[in-house]
Amino acid sequence: MTRRTDAHPDPTRPEVGATFFSTWRVGTPLRQKRTVEAIAATWERRPWPAEGLLGYHVYAGHDGSTLLHHSQWRSEPAYEGFLKTHRQERVDEIDTAVPGIERLGLGRYRHYRSAGREGDTRVPGCVVIVDIEFEGPDPDRQRAWVDAVFEALQSEPNPHPGGISAHFHLSTDGTRVLNYAEWESAQAHADALAAPGSGIGSATELWHRVQNWPGLTKGGAVSRYEHVLGLMPA
Repeated sequence: MTRRTDAHPDPTRPEVGATFFSTWRVGTPLRQKRTVEAIAATWERRPWPAEGLLGYHVYAGHDGSTLLHHSQWRSEPAYEGFLKTHRQERVDEIDTAVPGIERLGLGRYRHYRSAGREGDTRVPGCVVIVDIEFEGPDPDRQRAWVDAVFEALQSEPNPHPGGISAHFHLSTDGTRVLNYAEWESAQAHADALAAPGSGIGSATELWHRVQNWPGLTKGGAVSRYEHVLGLMPA
């Protein structure tokens, strides 16, 4: 069976072999709410669809228009089995309840590295997604860029107290890095962005290196979300 959870997912969970992120554009805050209700009803009236699915979470965008979907799988083949046998009936039921949803694509990722304060038990009030894109596939460049971010983080003279954790995922096609960052609140993240310098991070040589990495085509599209639905196997 399927059960709800208010707990945020753990991106470092060792059983996770494949992580998927996708975005739906639904248009308005009311349609966000109705779509989340339709997702919950559709999933809860059915058995959990696959042993390989460890958790499915939905987040409402602070833009009032989008929903972020985050699912954790044991492997990509486990997802492919779900895609063939269970996904379409769920999509059809949700689309009947809320017509006109625009699905903006699915990204396939694997978790690479995480940073956070040891022993920090704060519950995130905001999830920030930072999407980094490079010109052409290069897995070595993906990892090198994330490693450079960690060097900059470790030498950061003024870490913002509102940051809880950062979880870096590498796209399986070698072209993107996605940072799933947990913050105390949306205001804390906004305050950090408004601080002197170019976004998160002080004006150090190490941060300059990160922001001007060779082959970087998008410096990081940033979106804020609130966790609104968690689904797990019962």
